[in-house]
Amino acid sequence: MLIPVAPALLVFAPGLWRNVCPLGTTALAARHFGFSARRQLPIRAQVWLNLIGVVALFAIVLWRGMELNTSAAATAAVLAGMALLSVLVGMTFEWKSGWCSGLCPVHGVEKLYGSKPFVSFANAHCDACQRCSNPCPDSTNAMHSMLGPDWEPQVVAEALVVGAFPGFVWGWFHLPEWIGGNAGWQEFVQRTYLPFVGMAVTIALFAVLRRYVAKKHELVLVRAFAAATISCYYWYRIPALFGYGLFPNDGVLINLAGTLPDWWVILSRVLTTGLFVWWLVLHASPKRHWAHRPPLAESAVLVPHTTADRTLVCHVTVRTTLAGKCE
Repeated sequence: MLIPVAPALLVFAPGLWRNVCPLGTTALAARHFGFSARRQLPIRAQVWLNLIGVVALFAIVLWRGMELNTSAAATAAVLAGMALLSVLVGMTFEWKSGWCSGLCPVHGVEKLYGSKPFVSFANAHCDACQRCSNPCPDSTNAMHSMLGPDWEPQVVAEALVVGAFPGFVWGWFHLPEWIGGNAGWQEFVQRTYLPFVGMAVTIALFAVLRRYVAKKHELVLVRAFAAATISCYYWYRIPALFGYGLFPNDGVLINLAGTLPDWWVILSRVLTTGLFVWWLVLHASPKRHWAHRPPLAESAVLVPHTTADRTLVCHVTVRTTLAGKCE
């Protein structure tokens, strides 16, 4: 029940998800309890962590179809490993820089879907802004996947999460669950080629459009691909929840096959696709952020100034008034 709700939550209320995410809370526990080293993560390192997180996302989703959906032991091992990794990252780096805005596999999807939140929330974790991330995903208006430095890891991550993800989601729903057995590479390729074919098609389309779309319109491009991705997800997921999926018993919550009229599948697809295309692409709304930025800490690291050959980071002292205004 929770997994099918999560993508819609990332569209309309990403700040709520950022506040309650279990792994995010685990990662920030060290900071809350005062035993984090609080190291400032360099922006270039954070960009590399973003790319690793995106690659991990694709790997874990593929792994779901092959084992995680049917093996409690494997799922528990993956969750425990990710929780341990998040704790270690949180013990090392300042606030959300290492995990929530860096290595987390879901963060790329947050930025893809969360460019037009319906509502902003108070930040449940950051009580004083340390400028740990640039740009800050939580407090940047209309945060999206293509905001960031034009470095190679960032460009690759953008291409994967914006361009390849729609085709990957389509292909994943055409991938039957792989139950048991130690298969070789040949069987692996036979079973998983459709997600890679879908990725190739949509990333090629993204590359062409990105070449000809002006920089000032890149947010529209991101939102169009986001709408295509999440619409594709619910196109297949909602029918599957009620026994109308492509494969028997695949992702079924309540099997109502033969009970509901045939037209309800078409209706669910029309409604979800129409909703996300309207909200993300057609609907005009003011730019919002995911969560309100807390007052700046007394000692914060300002936004790095990047030159052709190096990055300079200025350290200043910032005092805040009772109203939260900077002096």
